[in-house]
Amino acid sequence: MAKELKELTKRAENYSQWYNDLIVKADLAEQSAVRGCMVIKPYGYAIWEKMQHELDRMFKETGAQNAYFPLLIPKSFLSREAEHVKGFAKECAVVTHYRLKSSEDGNAVVVDPEARLEEELIVRPTSETIIWNTYKNWIHSWRDLPLMCNQWCNVMRWEMRTRPFLRTSEFLWQEGHTAHATREEAVEEAQKMLKVYADFAERFMAVPVVQGVKSETERFAGALDTYTIEAMMQDGKALQSGTSHFLGQNFAKSFDVTFLNKENKPEYVWATSWGVSTRLIGALIMTHSDDNGLVLPPKLAPIQVVIIPIANKAEQRDALTEKIQPVIDALRKKGISVKYDDADNKRPGFKFAEYELKGVPVRLAMGARDMENGTIELMRRDTLEKETVQFEGIADRVEALLDDIQNNIFEKARKYRDDRVYVCDNYEEFKAKVKDGGFFLCHWDGTEETEARIKEETQATIRCVPFGYEQTPGVDMVSGKPAKHRVIIARAY
Repeated sequence: MAKELKELTKRAENYSQWYNDLIVKADLAEQSAVRGCMVIKPYGYAIWEKMQHELDRMFKETGAQNAYFPLLIPKSFLSREAEHVKGFAKECAVVTHYRLKSSEDGNAVVVDPEARLEEELIVRPTSETIIWNTYKNWIHSWRDLPLMCNQWCNVMRWEMRTRPFLRTSEFLWQEGHTAHATREEAVEEAQKMLKVYADFAERFMAVPVVQGVKSETERFAGALDTYTIEAMMQDGKALQSGTSHFLGQNFAKSFDVTFLNKENKPEYVWATSWGVSTRLIGALIMTHSDDNGLVLPPKLAPIQVVIIPIANKAEQRDALTEKIQPVIDALRKKGISVKYDDADNKRPGFKFAEYELKGVPVRLAMGARDMENGTIELMRRDTLEKETVQFEGIADRVEALLDDIQNNIFEKARKYRDDRVYVCDNYEEFKAKVKDGGFFLCHWDGTEETEARIKEETQATIRCVPFGYEQTPGVDMVSGKPAKHRVIIARAY
């Protein structure tokens, strides 16, 4: 095994360090010169591009169109929606000046005090305010609705404790912002987009998720309801992987966005917003990967198949290339991404370890003896099973295997999650078990006091009121008060 893999921390020893090691060694990202920000390297960005491609297609199928709005937001905009500014105030990066100059001794660059902005600008933590200020110019009549825009961009939230992909000061995401004529249409849109996120997570990421609605204290700042998909990582912690918000008329009223209805009477529009970010890459890593490196779902893997010829001489390599090229062409014709690694600067064993570390779903290797025997070596990354198979028909076999790997890693993750969902009615039992991870279905009396006590005493939070579990009234395990339903409580990232 290559030296890089020996240096990868084991999950059982230190899960957090394993995650950090894997991001660096698999060439996904690295720390930047700016505190709390990361450089996403080409291999990591290729995963994000595949996510973007599929999500963008799914958004457009719902009627959303892409647009772009400014990075900088006037500070006065945030103050128009009280809950919104309260939620983001501590995370805002503020632009106060627009020019630098040399210091008097010429040895440094300093802010020019005479170049202070008349109004300070906020580097966007999210774009509701700048977008709703714009929508005022776009919406006049019921005929202008629904208005459904999405933008792919970066945002800045000044995080004190950061971790690559999961929580960084700057991150990439998409944010959808829609306007509707009625409350019902807006609620339907918010719930529809939640289902889009869940469908993407399960069909493409192979990550099983729980759909639900957030408690009032966990809502997006300025929302009436926040819907969420929650995934379970291999350490039993929850990861909020996507959210969709019903904003009511809060932003429409703050920015005076009205329309003339069919009776020619003015009304405020109803709003939603929804988003996922590069946090999805963190979810992908922590749901599937193992002590040997990444395990990527074939649908999102930058390289789905790697083919490695094993030859000592240039003539042998040329002969193998001639034999293998039709397979490469056939796989690419099927829409499968293939890398043919015939470079002679690394030993085959090193290449095997490298592509295993990077999570390439299928590896094919062929040597002179294989060529004579009409065989090829095939390895699947999810189980590390290796076998020698017939060369004839290998393209069709690989195509079927990729589907099998996609399904297998989803079912493995789903079983892991389902085995760690616990119904719990005893607070002492909950406190004893929650530190080991898992989703706990517990009755909750709906009060902020109980929610705060659970968080303070256990470091666990109410993740959501789940949609996928049967709900019956009961008694809150903490307060002893009546409870309308069960919620999922878990420690989370």
